[in-house]
Amino acid sequence: MPAALHAEWTKLRTVAGPAWLLAAVVTLTTAVSALAVQANSCPSGAVCAVDTTRLSLTGVQLGQAVVAVLAVLVIGNEYSTGMIRVTLAAMPRRAVVLAAKAAVLSSLVLAAGVLAVAGSLLAGRLILPGHGFTPAHGFALLSPGTPSVLRAAAGSVLYLALIALLGLGTATIVRDSAVAVGIVLGLLYLFPIVANVVGNAQWHRHLEQIGPMTAGLAIQATTDLRSLPISPWAGLGVLAAWAAGAMAVGGLLLRLRDA
Repeated sequence: MPAALHAEWTKLRTVAGPAWLLAAVVTLTTAVSALAVQANSCPSGAVCAVDTTRLSLTGVQLGQAVVAVLAVLVIGNEYSTGMIRVTLAAMPRRAVVLAAKAAVLSSLVLAAGVLAVAGSLLAGRLILPGHGFTPAHGFALLSPGTPSVLRAAAGSVLYLALIALLGLGTATIVRDSAVAVGIVLGLLYLFPIVANVVGNAQWHRHLEQIGPMTAGLAIQATTDLRSLPISPWAGLGVLAAWAAGAMAVGGLLLRLRDA
């Protein structure tokens, strides 16, 4: 396993693509979060029902797309170039190869996620008071020392890591980068669209409960939790099930199919 980890780390750090994509995760997540915060205000005397923590983490919804692309390319590029044959010839234990890719990828995404989430919350803390979200209006300053904020922040970082595993597993299944990216982004963004189109309230709620994005991002909620279609940690568990399923099927097919 150490040799496999070293090999996967070497592959990722010796090409420019992953580094740029990780930088994009941090930059885009923070920038979109700052823009979302900037676009909202709470006028004096108004009653504002805004979850400022969740608002400050809006950028995760875009950052996850970059994470998905990065995850797909980790193994998709090897299939497109034929290098997967060299990898598997050097390391015949295919489950170890996939586990090493998952470990290195998730570690890098976790690191980028920490920076992205920290930047987003910092933007919220600095911008929100100037837009009326002050303690006088019932909005405490965002602080990781607040249990609900810490849960939302840590959960958002874990969310991005699970998206990475979902992308890696999907790419291992289909062995085509473009198709894998399309499938992952479809799973993430189409579920909310379909849920909003469905007229039946019960089906709408069920679709939000099983959708990887709608369920997973429940972890960011810090107010009015009873109105959520699923509880925060249960929602993240749904996403974990999607990621585990993709990795399990991908690992099985990697063992059964020729490279």
